[in-house]
Parts: sequence; C-alpha cells; structure tokens
Amino acid sequence: MSTSTRVRTIRAFLEHAVSEVPDEPYLIWNDEVVTYATFDAEVNRASRIWLDLGISRGDRVAMMAGNSPEFLYSWLGLAKIGATLVAINTGFKSIEVAYILQHSGARIALVDPEFADIVRDARASTPTLESIYSIGPCRDLQDFEAFRREADPGAPDTHPNEDDIASFIYTSGTTGKPKAVMHSQRNFVLTGESYPSWMGMEHGDRIYACLPLFHINSQAYSTMGAIGARGAMVLVPRFSASRFWSDIKKHRVAVFNFIGAMTLILSKKQPEPDDTDHVVKVAYGVPALPGELRDELEARYGMRIVSGFGMSETTFGLLEPFDERRRPGAMGFPRHHPDPQIARTEAKIVDESGAEVPDGTPGELVLRGPATMLGYFNDPEKTDEALRGDWLHTGDMAFRDTDGQFFFLDRKKDIVRRRGENVSSLEVEDTISDHPAVLECAVVGVPSDFTDEDLMVYVVPRAGYELAFDELAAWTEQRLARFKVPRYYARIDALPKTPTQKVEKHRLRSLAESHVVEYDNEPAGRR
Repeated sequence: MSTSTRVRTIRAFLEHAVSEVPDEPYLIWNDEVVTYATFDAEVNRASRIWLDLGISRGDRVAMMAGNSPEFLYSWLGLAKIGATLVAINTGFKSIEVAYILQHSGARIALVDPEFADIVRDARASTPTLESIYSIGPCRDLQDFEAFRREADPGAPDTHPNEDDIASFIYTSGTTGKPKAVMHSQRNFVLTGESYPSWMGMEHGDRIYACLPLFHINSQAYSTMGAIGARGAMVLVPRFSASRFWSDIKKHRVAVFNFIGAMTLILSKKQPEPDDTDHVVKVAYGVPALPGELRDELEARYGMRIVSGFGMSETTFGLLEPFDERRRPGAMGFPRHHPDPQIARTEAKIVDESGAEVPDGTPGELVLRGPATMLGYFNDPEKTDEALRGDWLHTGDMAFRDTDGQFFFLDRKKDIVRRRGENVSSLEVEDTISDHPAVLECAVVGVPSDFTDEDLMVYVVPRAGYELAFDELAAWTEQRLARFKVPRYYARIDALPKTPTQKVEKHRLRSLAESHVVEYDNEPAGRR
C-alpha cells in the first residue's frame, strides 16, 4: 500500500510499527526500556479500561498529568477508541482548570495525585464531569493504573476514523481565554510520517522529549516522530539544564526539540571538555537563534541547529534547509510530506486585506497544508477568523526574501510602533540577551506621551553579575538603531511563563504600567 492511500489512524500507525519492529525500543523512561510490542500491549490495556468506564468514540477525557509512560498509555488508549484527549496545562490553577473542563465537556478526568485537589476544586463548577481517576494511589480517588495493569493486553474491538479528534491542544491564553485546537488522528500520523525526513533521522534514531506532553510539540513531533522513524522516545519529566547533556549522552539521543530559553540557558553553562561527546545530529526549535549564537553553539557542541515555524494550529509550517541556503534568522521554506502525492504545504505573506505582498514586504504569514487543525472547538467565529479563505492566518508578522525563504518579525501584538517605525520586540530581546550580565529578558510596548509607544525591557540578571542599566542601554545603542533602544528598564527575578516556556507578555504589560509611572520622571527612564 502506498503512503498516499494508507489508513491514517493512530491505531494503524502504531500497530504497523509494532508489526515491523516488535522487539526494538520505543520508550525509555528512567532507564526502563519499553519495546514496541510491550508499549502497544500497555496501550491496549488502557483502551479496555476506558471502554469499561463507558468512554466511546467522540468522548472527551481530560488529563492533568506530567510526563510519564502512563500519560502515553492513557492517551493512545483513547486514540484506539476514537476518543479525544483534553490535556490540561499542569501550571493551571482551579479556576483555569474549571474553564477547560467546562469548555471541553470532558466526561472523565485523569490526574497525577499532585493535581488531584486542583481538579476536585474545579469539579464543583463542572456538571459534565462524571468522575476523577488518579494515576497511582490517591486519597478518595480510584486508581486508573491499578485497573489498567489487570486488563487484557489484547487489541480492543474498536474502529477509529482518520477524522476522529485525537487531541485538543489549548492555546496558551496569552491573548484571552484559551481556545481548543482540534487535531485529527490523520494530522498526527502525517506528522509522524514526515518528522523523520525533516530531521534527517534514520531507522532506530532516538528523540529526547523534555517538553510537556500537553504541548503539540511533544505529542506530534516526539511521540509520533519516534514511531515514524521506528526509533525511541527518551522521555523525561521536564527540561533540566543540569541533567540535559548527561541524558543526551547516556541514551545516545539523535534529535531533540527546544523552545523558549532552553538554548540560551545551555549556552551560558561553563564549557566542558566533553561537550561534543554525543551523537546528536540536529536540534530543532523556535524562535530562530541569532546567527552568531547558533554558530557558537554548533561549534561548541558539534551538532546542527535548525529552526522553522509551527504552531498549535498546524504541525507542518516552515523549516530551514540543511544545506548552503540556510540563513541566520530564517524560518526556511514550507515543509512537506515525503510522499509527493500528499498535498504540498503553501505559505505566503499578505496585507490586512488578505492580498499577497511582494517579496521583502512585511505582512502576515498565512499557511495552507495537509496537517492543519479542524478548527477551534465550539468557537465557529474564531475558527472562521483563523481559517479565512482556506488559509490559516497565523497572526505572525514575517516577510519572504527573493529566494522564497521566510523570516519572522514578530507576533502582530508584539510589534511596537515607535517614532513612526515598527520595532520587533524579538530583535531587541535577542540583542539584550547577548549581554553577559543578562540571563533572559522580555520587551513590551508601553504608552508614551511623545510617540506611539515606548519600549520597556524586563531583565533577569545572571547570578553573580552586577547589572547596570546605563551600561545595558549603551550596549543596545551600539547594536541597534536608536528608536529600537528601550526607554524603560526593570529587574525581575523570573519572567512569567506558561509551562511551555512562552513569556506571558500580557502580565508584563500590566506590571509595566506601575513601572512607567515610577520611572517617567527620570530623563532616560533607567534604573
């Protein structure tokens, strides 16, 4: 059967891999190696318990749990039924969890014991939630794992469909109430088939998964990508700078994904003689690293670092080339499925009216491809807004060069209009982050009496460094046009972030109002 005519359900995808490599490792967790055959049997056990609990095709089950094998067994067990995972951000509090439970209409919740009280509190305002089960022993809750371990490991008599929704991916909520992105089983399988070719993976290669499993990256790229490569996923609870490289080396990892400040934190670790003693081929992540930083990291660690563009709403998007066409700061070209018979990914830059703009002109990036969300659950207005004219409107500002590569500028809401110029907060952040006294920073726009907006930067200092804002301003003035240099500066112990390491700039903007008042009487606004 050609890949273009293959049935693309997660069940078929996993079971086909099991038939080919039953005894090869799929999951590595705390030195425990789980083969494809054993992993599939554990998933089957979960499917049977879900069926016993009355879950059927189309039902939604909420999970608030950290990275673990049990998360994967439970999720893929739901997929074999045709039911939907509603994965809840583990940093949420009861009010936020209640919103997710209410919005999704989840019938059952499965939780790690540490989150049990949060979900119990949320249940009081969630009449659709019938019951809560725990992953392991927990006061007053039935242990799902105890049931699962006793279940039959044979495949259940279920028949999921390619269009069944495998997962709700809730947006980070940085611009309002989280929206539930609906991804079909077909989208996940297409991504799993494609990811190995994007990363140059070979049969049996291992992926390091330190990003949370409630995030699209780990669900689609790591979980499905490992299956597509007939390789293994090295799963850890979370990113840890202290254990990262020891894990990578010990488990002979070939690929890892990064987001947020991971690479910046790794770059500021003291160099070690064995920095290149690993088998990593490529690290993939966003945002694109500044050219000098990427060159430094590639030379130091002896690996390739590539960037691209993806989002909760699509797993394809853009990818840098691995050849001489790679450019600093580029997101690359549209990424495609390895089977040319599968629809190709298209990308273009448009203006406010939706008309395509010439190369080199900033505008909104829009995408069309084979693995795009079905829409936002119970939100037809936002769905229509995002999927206008059969194109996914990303809300990101970018431009395309004459070679056809795309370059990211900023989120529309993070473009700061200053002195008649559009300023990318990302560009300013990258420049300030290069200062040796800065661990990380975030730039936001604040109201100004004299211009459209002024720039304010929140800075997290590196331990052991004195941070002088006059020096930091001079550093920035040497590297950027004057209109890009922030007027206001503030120290902060840690940037507010979602558990997927996205900076919550809406919180910084609210905080900035008091700081602007505090600093506004000073000529340079620096302190």
